[in-house]
This record gives sequence, C-alpha cells and structure tokens, in this order.
Amino acid sequence: MRKLVRSKDKVFGGVCAGIADFFKWDVRLLRLIWVVLSIVGVGSLVVFYLLLWMLMPDAANEKTSYEERMNKRLGK
Repeated sequence: MRKLVRSKDKVFGGVCAGIADFFKWDVRLLRLIWVVLSIVGVGSLVVFYLLLWMLMPDAANEKTSYEERMNKRLGK
C-alpha cells in the first residue's frame, strides 16, 4: 500500500513531489499549477502547503525505524 509522504526530490519541503509521486503525476506541472493557484488565490494555498509540510511524514524517515532514527540523532 502506498503512503502519501514528502519526497526526497525537494525544492521546498517535498510536498508537491510527494503528491505527484503518490498520484503518478508530473511534478513540474503540479508545481507550476500550485504556484499559479497560490498567486490567484492570494496565498491561501501557501498556508495549505505549510500545513501539509508539517503533517506529511518525510520519505527518508519512513524507511527507518524509530529506534534507528533516535540512534542517529544521538550519534550511536
């Protein structure tokens, strides 16, 4: 089962790349649409993007266990 995660292919946070990977869309087209709609919508999608950035897990962290991530942070 696929999960919606932020991609390692990051320009700013990896949210658009993660969404594009999940739905198998072209990431450049999605980024262009996102920017245009953010400008037209007076920035309302910027707030939504930031929320997704905070809520979507990072793809790099999905493949490692909690214990491995903590050991890496602690330098073990």
